[in-house]
Amino acid sequence: MSQIVSPPEPAQATLRPLCVDLDGTLVKSDTLVDSLLVLLRKHPMLALALPGKLLRGKAAFKAFVTESIALDVEDLPYNRKLLHFLKEQHSLGRPLYLATGADVVLARRVAAHLGIFSGVLGSDGATNLTGNKKLDGLRTHLGSAAFDYVGNATPDLPLLAHATEAMVANPSLGLRGKLRTRGIKPVREFNEHRNPLVSLVRAMRPHQWAKNLLMFLPTLLAHNFTIPALLPALLAFVCFSLTASATYIVNDMLDLETDRHHHSKRNRPFAAGDLSPLWGAVLSAVFLLVAFLGARFLPLAFYGWLAFYLVATLVYSLYLKKIPLLDVLTLSGLYTLRLLAGSAASGAHISHWLGGFSIFLFFSLAIVKRFAELENLRVKGTLPKNGRGYLVDDLEQLRSFGTASAFSAVVIFSIYISNNDVSKLYRHATLLWMILPFMLLWLCRVWLLASRGKLQEDPVVFALTDVMSLLIGAAIACVVLLAL
Repeated sequence: MSQIVSPPEPAQATLRPLCVDLDGTLVKSDTLVDSLLVLLRKHPMLALALPGKLLRGKAAFKAFVTESIALDVEDLPYNRKLLHFLKEQHSLGRPLYLATGADVVLARRVAAHLGIFSGVLGSDGATNLTGNKKLDGLRTHLGSAAFDYVGNATPDLPLLAHATEAMVANPSLGLRGKLRTRGIKPVREFNEHRNPLVSLVRAMRPHQWAKNLLMFLPTLLAHNFTIPALLPALLAFVCFSLTASATYIVNDMLDLETDRHHHSKRNRPFAAGDLSPLWGAVLSAVFLLVAFLGARFLPLAFYGWLAFYLVATLVYSLYLKKIPLLDVLTLSGLYTLRLLAGSAASGAHISHWLGGFSIFLFFSLAIVKRFAELENLRVKGTLPKNGRGYLVDDLEQLRSFGTASAFSAVVIFSIYISNNDVSKLYRHATLLWMILPFMLLWLCRVWLLASRGKLQEDPVVFALTDVMSLLIGAAIACVVLLAL
């Protein structure tokens, strides 16, 4: 429940030092966890040294992580309501102190970036400045002077209890309960969190499950519309969707800092601090467990494809996405892999025509996604910061790759419908030629919008939300039904 910030208090209160916690309070996330995720992304071999450092104590562990990785403090998910209040108090001349359990080096970088703090207290490699140790540190620094405090979790309880005015920001349920037990009523609350359930659903990216509808394609193209034939494809769809959500969560946690540099990805649950990476790790494990348990009811070949998909997506997230062209080849291959998995689940055969068509089509869609990202950056006059390895100067070359691949897919489809075998599946096979102009219209429209900087999202998501794309899809479906 948000609270409207009241007008500035009298001069007596504004002169009283205001001490603010960092993790979960001034920043919605935990900077130690954020730093660990960035470390795993950039220096994965250093992860081997983490257990030994932790044995030396939490303060030493925090110091090691801070020395190993320079977390970008400019794009941290700051609590905007609290930050606005602090800046207001600073303008009134009130002394502000950043008192945190985070390593003091990181805390000083945050303070330097914001430019509103009179002093910084933090863990120093020997002392983990939390709870009563933080209270003792404040008393040493401030003497017997009264102070106000803003916190968010149970370790902040000793400070909130001794503060003249206790304030909270996104308080945990545990802290709320202990404050009620002690009869402490915060004078202000600075709540800035999205609904956890909504954040969870967003992290799962259910709209991306549409890609897994490809599981049904081998069965449908074989014209086997019976329930016994479709049920295995349905189970395969569920298994792949849960696995995909698990990998999306892992990818978003590892891409946390990179996403914070992006104009829209910075709103993803982990980057925005709306969902704890701890929850993300637990949910990923649960999704994978359910997916692989479900896969045991399908042929062993499908189990193999699902395992291969998991490994491929993780390798893509960790390494391949940074290598130009290899990243889009991997993405297009993952689309084709879904067809192979669907075939393994249902037993329906995949023709070489479908294989070739899908490779060229999905390669074009993977490239147009990268092209759109670069084109949007070119329009804004900014340089790529996502570590993909592409340059704005690559736009024209990517355009030629992508459009050539799109037209290759159309050519393969035209050769396919000219094949004599098609007449065995369709009574009016010549009607399938009507699909070609619709395919050309959609592909050319996607590339035209991307060239104009108007393709703001994944082309698959675009196809599911764009009215024209939905109408084209409906028209193609009608042609297929008429040809049967």
